Amino acid sequence: MANFYIETFSLADPQELEQRLQKLVKQELTSAQDLEQWLREKNELFNHVQEILNGHYADFQCRTDDETAQRNFEHDQEVILPLLTKYEAELNEKFEKSPYLSELDPAEYGLLIRKTKNALELFREENIPLSIEESRLVTEYFNITGNINVEWEGEEKTLEQIYPYLKDSDRTVREKAWRTIQGEYSKRADQLEEIMDQLIRIRHQKAQNAGLANYRDYMFKEYERFDYTPEDCFKLGEAVKKQVVPFKVELEKAHQAELGVDKLRPWDTDAVPAGKKPLKPFSEADELIAGTTRIFDQMDPDFTRLLRTMDERGMLDLSSRKGKAPGGFCIPLPVSELSFIFMNSVGTQRDVQTLVHEMGHCIHNDLKKTLAIDDYKDVPMESAELASMSMEYFTMEGWSEFYNEADLARAKKEQLESFIYLAPRMILIDAFQHWMYENPNHTREERTAKYQQLFKEYLAPYIDWSGEEDKIVNSWYRVLHIFEVPFYYIEYLIANIGALQMYKQYKENPEQALANYKKALTLGASKSLPEVYAAAGITFDFSEEMLTDLVAFTKKELELIG
Repeated sequence: MANFYIETFSLADPQELEQRLQKLVKQELTSAQDLEQWLREKNELFNHVQEILNGHYADFQCRTDDETAQRNFEHDQEVILPLLTKYEAELNEKFEKSPYLSELDPAEYGLLIRKTKNALELFREENIPLSIEESRLVTEYFNITGNINVEWEGEEKTLEQIYPYLKDSDRTVREKAWRTIQGEYSKRADQLEEIMDQLIRIRHQKAQNAGLANYRDYMFKEYERFDYTPEDCFKLGEAVKKQVVPFKVELEKAHQAELGVDKLRPWDTDAVPAGKKPLKPFSEADELIAGTTRIFDQMDPDFTRLLRTMDERGMLDLSSRKGKAPGGFCIPLPVSELSFIFMNSVGTQRDVQTLVHEMGHCIHNDLKKTLAIDDYKDVPMESAELASMSMEYFTMEGWSEFYNEADLARAKKEQLESFIYLAPRMILIDAFQHWMYENPNHTREERTAKYQQLFKEYLAPYIDWSGEEDKIVNSWYRVLHIFEVPFYYIEYLIANIGALQMYKQYKENPEQALANYKKALTLGASKSLPEVYAAAGITFDFSEEMLTDLVAFTKKELELIG
């Protein structure tokens, strides 16, 4: 059993938790001061429960093949979360109906009151069993994708350990790696499609129960997207198609010429040309941690302290291994007042980016500790991802800890180009989900056709997929967000637009940019997204005009690298 989190009481028997929740529901409040104290007591209990839930979740992701870890996680999903959902609605109602609510300072509590009202509008008791089934299906997804192992050159490897071979300068090697990966997902296609069929049915029912037209509208309320609409997402998609995709094609043509191939095939996109080797910044996770620590030493001693403390407390699980779920994340531990980082490092530049990205989340969690109202520590993802993506750009010069001058230039080039390559992918996944949930009665064949159409528009207008079109669908099977946290993807693009603005600021004045970054992060969710971005010295703006400016800035930066 893991010991990186604090378990102050057991969730095995839910009666103790229910008694504590009932006490809060029945507690008599006779003044505004009582109401504020009650909020603090409620949040303290929820922090202790959240620490355990997050600990169990991380434990399961680290060891999907461990029966105890899976049993704890499933118990939380099937018993504890439904209990919390029910009582959270009762507690929200108690708060909203309190006669002392009007006596609270609107400047301090206004957003909390709005969030509470939004949650009550969304809650339906009949959705609780649907959420239990939804969680069971997501667990099934992780069981399927977290236990894929293949034989490679006489060795058993995880699928994550095969991805680096896609960069190999030998076309035969990278095509073999590509076909190995595709083959494993193709084998599981029917299972994953069946899970998605069931998830769409359940999620559409949840939306209908809440009186909403579709699950997309449900999730916009769930994510408290108060500052933009689905129409804004569609406009952003058109802007990406107009401003980013053509530059992506330019980069792909240049890459094709560098590789010296007649056509750019799907196994060529990540390859390095002959005579070069893929970037290899480290071999073992300890080297990754040590190098990142030295980078933070040059930036802010608080960042260094946080990383070292997490490492000492066993809160970094970075290496890929058998039985571990794919992907990477940072999860807060509110009682420990630290965070846990999960990732699957295999010694690539992407791993360096992932660790500093997740550390951005950890730094955010650390800076939010000063907030007086705990509810404001649960930030919108557009703010959370601004914290993490800005850190990727801030640390670029520091990557010299891993590279010589020539390889550092290659790493920086990859980072800057990643915006151009990833923006269309983010739009693709977002647009695909809009379509799926706006058309919940679609067939698998229609779903495949829609994904292929979007894929070719955004990701493959130049890449030659001839003869391999049936494998295009495999790329969405790998996106855990579609299964676990639907509609959580557009935030990466919105935040990246903010992060590029932060990088422009950082290049001009690093000290001021870091100060603004920390100032914005300390606000948590106590202010609106436009206000948080303004505190960071940037604007919450993902218009075509902003995108045009940032594409031009990226081109200029790439030219400077050469």
